[in-house]
Amino acid sequence: MKKQVLIVDDEEMIRDLLTSTMLQEDYVCHQASNVDDAFNILGNQAIDLVISDIMMPGRSGVELLRDIKKVDPDIAVLMITGLSDMNTAMECIHLGADDYITKPFGINRVVLTVKNLIERRNLAIEKKHYQVSLEFKVMEQTEKIRKTMNDLAHAYDETLTALVKALDAREKEVGSHSERVMNYTTFIGKRLGIAGKELEELAKGALLHDIGKIGISDNILLKPGQLDDNEWIEMRKHPQVGYAILSEVTFLKVPAEIILSHHERFDGTGYPKQLKGNQIPIGGRIFSLVDTLDAMTSDRPYRRALSLDAVSAEIVRCRGTQFDPEITDLFLSISRQQWEKCAGKRFL
Repeated sequence: MKKQVLIVDDEEMIRDLLTSTMLQEDYVCHQASNVDDAFNILGNQAIDLVISDIMMPGRSGVELLRDIKKVDPDIAVLMITGLSDMNTAMECIHLGADDYITKPFGINRVVLTVKNLIERRNLAIEKKHYQVSLEFKVMEQTEKIRKTMNDLAHAYDETLTALVKALDAREKEVGSHSERVMNYTTFIGKRLGIAGKELEELAKGALLHDIGKIGISDNILLKPGQLDDNEWIEMRKHPQVGYAILSEVTFLKVPAEIILSHHERFDGTGYPKQLKGNQIPIGGRIFSLVDTLDAMTSDRPYRRALSLDAVSAEIVRCRGTQFDPEITDLFLSISRQQWEKCAGKRFL
């Protein structure tokens, strides 16, 4: 497609000379004797390059230059000035002119300058199009990667949930104990101001808290009677077994710390490390309480579920020994209706 050139000059002889020259170079030419006519043409034609005199009656070429980029920022502009007006020529360069030539000018110089500016404009437009195309491709690929990562995270979550349900079924749990304590844990976590990634890690730690029981034999795990001392030693290894399994998985390192500490007690008499107070990760302190809540409000082979009042009384009794006092007080401040909604069931 032929390139279109607009020549703006109040002297007809100069306009005709430049037009004749540009036509020989196979450009399409338009003429304007003043700035207002120039803008009329710019509004109706796809101009590639403007050649404009600086000094004209009425609005000057400088005023044309100030506004021309608003019409099309890619238009190339070549200014024509007299030898005595170099300061204005340099001002035009600062305002966005691509080049200038001085009167009297050699026509070959004009042709060469126009060709260079057109070529530079073409390269700039190609670069812009390439950048837009590249940005679009980057956005497209980023969205694909984001979707893949979301799908992968969803698959991880589904796999972990299925595994936990299998563990709950192994222990003859009614419903899903692990999912309930996860809901309780995140509920408390939000009340404590935990959010974002930290809350997600807290949820995973609660969901997977008993993953270490994979390493406990059925003879011990499913024993109907009380465990003897040796059996308790084996049973109490499950936090460490769970930690050993998950700490090797990069995205489960923080949940693994919660799993390791979920049987610690606030007074330091828990296991496996006898951590005390705030030495216990916040996830472990939250879990200790909500695990008791779920265990006591669920039916067991050896007893029926207890009432929420009985659970609350036990939690108050163990405030500061088994349970973090701050978390205990938060638990007590939450209504029965809120706990039942979180549990998905009615309490006695």
